Amino acid sequence: MVASGRRLSTCLVSLTCLSLSVAAFGQATKSTQTPMGTATGEAVATPASAGYAVPDPVPDLKPDEPGFFEVKPGLVVLLDHTGFSQDEASLQQMGEQRNKWELRAGRLMLNGSIGGGYRVGFQLSGEYKGFDGDPDTTWQLTDMSLSFPIGSRTKLQVGKTKETFAYEMVGDAANLPGAERVLSPFFISRNTGLKLTHVWGPAKRGTFSAGVYNDDWDIGAKERRGVDASGRITALLWAPEDAGRYLHLGLSARHVAAKGEMRYRGRPGSNVSDYFVDTGKFTADGALHLGVEGLLSLNGFGLLGEYVVADVDAPASGNPRFTGWYLAGNWILTGDHRPYDRNVGYARRVVPKGRWGAPELVVRYSDVDLRDGPIDGGRFRRTDLGVNWWATHRWKLGLAWGHVWLDRMGVRGQTDTILSRVQWVY
Repeated sequence: MVASGRRLSTCLVSLTCLSLSVAAFGQATKSTQTPMGTATGEAVATPASAGYAVPDPVPDLKPDEPGFFEVKPGLVVLLDHTGFSQDEASLQQMGEQRNKWELRAGRLMLNGSIGGGYRVGFQLSGEYKGFDGDPDTTWQLTDMSLSFPIGSRTKLQVGKTKETFAYEMVGDAANLPGAERVLSPFFISRNTGLKLTHVWGPAKRGTFSAGVYNDDWDIGAKERRGVDASGRITALLWAPEDAGRYLHLGLSARHVAAKGEMRYRGRPGSNVSDYFVDTGKFTADGALHLGVEGLLSLNGFGLLGEYVVADVDAPASGNPRFTGWYLAGNWILTGDHRPYDRNVGYARRVVPKGRWGAPELVVRYSDVDLRDGPIDGGRFRRTDLGVNWWATHRWKLGLAWGHVWLDRMGVRGQTDTILSRVQWVY
């Protein structure tokens, strides 16, 4: 496994050098909270002139010409209620899971840039709870970074930011069809270090990103593992002139450091439940995570899937292998779609064209298995059926039912969840 880590690091360095060597003049590497969907990365127009039936508390502001100092505020607010129903085996495994209201996320963001001809970008955000952090942590500094352009389609980001691994984490959770991530045992949200991002060619048909991180520098980190390295490469294999039709594929890798021990654990698509799968701490020297992802959009229809495998360097436990995957389908009844952002290699949130917004039906199946050899962290399988109403380009209301099968402690328990959500993104 140590040799695997060295091979990954060598690969990342080589790919980084390649990205720098091919950077050329073209469209700027830039991405904001505004959804992007065109070949040039221009913002998708919102039907502000027609007006949505559901009012927004904050009006759209016309952007000013950027001066020496430019700043754009952002705010994300999500309010949830989760209800549980368990059979006797589930109660035996996990104890009673209580129905809860939760301010799921309250994030304040400041994005902007400084400079004249050469502009340095900055990102600062903090939040109460939130999608991307440890659910046991109430307040956290989410992002604090500077971005330095290198050529026209490459940037170097320095500071606390997302690691470059797995579509579920790289993409904004508020944009995903499902309400909650399911592959959380295999990634962390944020880390502190250096991250390079490059967009391939003037048409932006792919991205490459790689980073090296050290959580010893991370403000507020509960555990210190040391140096992680990750990389992700994406390709837009099919993208006709219709912006709602495209095929995206991606590969990612992550070498995880360990200071003598590791632990994998996760919740089954819920932020308020206990950890249904949990290996506990075990002796290990590190791990290599590999992932593959795919996204197909046919205007109102979409299909998103991922598979992740973790090969753990833990000889005392037989070098276990853990896996996780999901497949999600969605149908936006109005024919609207998630615009694809070619600058970052994932789809943004739905921007409804009609006055009454866009209703969306969602189905998902997921499977996370943390059992191998002497380690029995459990396995959960989950089905989800949900409906989202994208009332405006900021408001979303969602209702999702999930059924979980948990194999752990020698028994199989079953749990049903009902999640209601109100989401507003500015």
